[in-house]
Amino acid sequence: MSNSVAARNRRNKRKGAEWETELRDGLRGDGFDIESLRLAGAEDEGDMVIRESNGTYLVIEAKNAKFEPGVFLGEALVERENFAKHRGLDLENVESIVVVKRRGKNWRKAFVLTTVEDYFGLDPQ
Repeated sequence: MSNSVAARNRRNKRKGAEWETELRDGLRGDGFDIESLRLAGAEDEGDMVIRESNGTYLVIEAKNAKFEPGVFLGEALVERENFAKHRGLDLENVESIVVVKRRGKNWRKAFVLTTVEDYFGLDPQ
């Protein structure tokens, strides 16, 4: 790998970490019970999780990258399953979304991706 590619990769990783921090701190500042997740690789559980007062969880995959909704949602669904499995939770008590940074906008103006099925609570097909 060339030095310029390695430098770009480090820069992109740093920007992604900064975005995760901005999102987490913003949600926390607005009263959400949120924490960062750090498991990586095949068993990745997402970037952060919100504990809801009703005992459910919302796994968040935060993205600051080229917009690829299908790829992002596929990743978030796998990470949701990993999060539930590692904690012995019923998958019905764990939801997932992708929060995608919008260029030039703050965390409140980011895009939120999910499926119609998950958003409306429809039975899986």
